[in-house]
Amino acid sequence: MRWIEQYRSKVVTPGKAALEIKSHDRVYISGNAATAYVVLNALAARKDELEEVEMIHVLLLGSDPLSAPGMEGHFRHRSLFVGPADRRAVNEGRADYVPIFLYEIPNLFHSGEQPIDVAVIHTSPPDEHGFLSYGVETLCTKAAVENAKFVIAQVNENMPRVLGDSFVHVSRVDRIVEVSEELPELKLGEFTDVEKKIGKYIADLIEDGATLQLGIGGIPNATLFFLKDKKNLGIHSEMASDGIMDAIESGIITGSEKTLHKGKVIATFILGSKELYDFVDNNPVIECRPCDYTNDPFVVAQNDKMVAVNSAIEVDLSGQVCSDSIGYRIYSGFGGQVDFIRGATRSKHGKPIIAVPSVTKNGVFSRIVSHLKEGAGVVTSRGDVHYVVTEYGVAYLHGKSLRERAKALINIAHPNFRGELERFAAEKNIL
Repeated sequence: MRWIEQYRSKVVTPGKAALEIKSHDRVYISGNAATAYVVLNALAARKDELEEVEMIHVLLLGSDPLSAPGMEGHFRHRSLFVGPADRRAVNEGRADYVPIFLYEIPNLFHSGEQPIDVAVIHTSPPDEHGFLSYGVETLCTKAAVENAKFVIAQVNENMPRVLGDSFVHVSRVDRIVEVSEELPELKLGEFTDVEKKIGKYIADLIEDGATLQLGIGGIPNATLFFLKDKKNLGIHSEMASDGIMDAIESGIITGSEKTLHKGKVIATFILGSKELYDFVDNNPVIECRPCDYTNDPFVVAQNDKMVAVNSAIEVDLSGQVCSDSIGYRIYSGFGGQVDFIRGATRSKHGKPIIAVPSVTKNGVFSRIVSHLKEGAGVVTSRGDVHYVVTEYGVAYLHGKSLRERAKALINIAHPNFRGELERFAAEKNIL
């Protein structure tokens, strides 16, 4: 097996792998639970030797050493989706945020618009044919690897071998760092009463045989809880979570009526518990594919009865959705919200849903607002929004006038804020 010799010749220490990155390189790093932190920590130790290295990535979890204070001038993040690891750096002006639809990211690399010098990825060990699986995140990693001048793979015996369009051969990798690290887990508690009410409203909109896109959190988990009497549901989603695993094992999700990839759960990344990572390992039911496929609205639309459930930071009375910022403060990113909203819209009998609690956690602010905060960005336009769900009900906005939209949204706002919203709408001649 010639690939074994190739593999062994490429194994180096983290420090030696980090030496391959030079000043002014653009370095892609895989994200979510697949961030190669052993290599990144070795790179951080070289900061005084490097200038203006640009790190491009989607969501990073945990504590990122390269965006910490004091790294200015050495490393600068170019974040395609802001998360807890780089949020502070972005909002302090030490890192950059790129608003972009998730399905469009791979083409940044394929087209050469944003060339990649080095890709730092996190993979499973090779199979008997020398193929490494991208494991819990395919996303835009596949595109980065295909276009990078140099590839460093952190090969982890604990990374699951996830099937799908999610493999790279040892021959394409230039340096290998072997590790034995547990993957970061994201465990959630029980859903709240508010999330339970929202989940019930969403579940009532879902028909037998529907294909779902769900994220992670209390609302998706509550929705799955209320789907126990539904039959033959499918998944075509950006991510797969513990809730989806539980629904597969309980027989709620079979995929038997899917019109695209019948019987398969299609996702681009996996995030959750160790039990979930064990479940997806070599599991033929699960397929991870690049996000320019999973999130392409025209691919999503090929699933009949496609139901897309996405969240928001605030929704104004015309239906505009802000989900990446709180005023001028960048909080997250576009992600796949618009990809799936538009895909579900084009699906036969599809339903695009924005689900949001009526107020912030402390109850001080309404999430149904008269107008978006100054500096807030519109992620999903009012022309794209069909259903908005809070714990007070469902507002259907498609084809509705501004007056009708305002009425419907005020009806599902928290009662403490309805009077204020009505007064604003009357003053602006909306009502």
